[in-house]
Amino acid sequence: MHRSVPDGRRASGLRRAAALAPAMGLLAALVSCTSQPDPLTTPCGVVVDGSGSGSEKGFDAEAKLKGSLMPFLEEQKCGTVEFAPITRSSKASPCQVAEVDLDPPGSETSNQDSARAKARGVAGKKALEELECARTQDGSDVWGALDRISEAMPGDGPDAKLLVVSDFAQTDKEFRLSRADLSTAQKRDETVDTLVKQRGMPGLKGMHVYPVGLGMQYDGRPSESEDFEAFWAEMLEGRAKARVHYDYR
Repeated sequence: MHRSVPDGRRASGLRRAAALAPAMGLLAALVSCTSQPDPLTTPCGVVVDGSGSGSEKGFDAEAKLKGSLMPFLEEQKCGTVEFAPITRSSKASPCQVAEVDLDPPGSETSNQDSARAKARGVAGKKALEELECARTQDGSDVWGALDRISEAMPGDGPDAKLLVVSDFAQTDKEFRLSRADLSTAQKRDETVDTLVKQRGMPGLKGMHVYPVGLGMQYDGRPSESEDFEAFWAEMLEGRAKARVHYDYR
C-alpha cells in the first residue's frame, strides 16, 4: 500500500537540498580550479658544448647534459626552452633546433603533468640533436654561444634561467684561453678586457646561469682550476652581471 510523504517532510527535504546545492557548486568550482597546476612561465635556455674536449676523460658533455637537463627544466619550472651550440664560431653556427614549449595548452580534463613530462622529453631530444650537430664543427667559442643564447631570449633578464653544459675552454682561431695568464686578479682582468673589446658583452645581466662542467679539464690541477674558475666568475658575474649558481655542477 503506497503511503505519500507528508507535505511538511517533503518541504523540509527540499529545503535541505536547496541549501546543499550552492555548497556542492562551490566544491565543484574549487575542484575545477585546483585540478590544474600553476602555469610555467620561466624562460629557459640550454647551451651545449660540441668541442673535442667535451668527449674527453675530464669532461663528458653528453653525460653531463643527460644528467642535468631534466632536473634543471623541472626544478626551475621552465615554461619554454631555447638552445645554442658551442662550436668554432657559435654565433654563425648552422646548428639550430626549435624552441620547445614546456607548458603545452590543455583542457580542464587533460593531464597537464603528463603533457609537461612529454614536452621535457622532446626538449631532451632537441638538446641531443644540437649537441650532435655541434660536434661536427671544430673549436669552442663559449662567449659566442652565450651571446647567441642571450639574443634568443631578449628582454627576459632576471626571469631567465640558463644551463651551460661546457668546460668553458674558450678556444677559437682568434683567441685561446689556455694561452692566457690567469694567475693573478690583474692578469685575469686584462684577459677579460681583451675578450670584451673583441667580442662585446652578451646580454646576461640579471640572468641565472647554471654552469655544468666548468673547469673539469683541469682535473688533478687544482691551482689552474681555481684561476680558470676565477676568470669566468669575473667574466660572468663581475662584467656581464649574471647570477651564477652551481646546483647541477
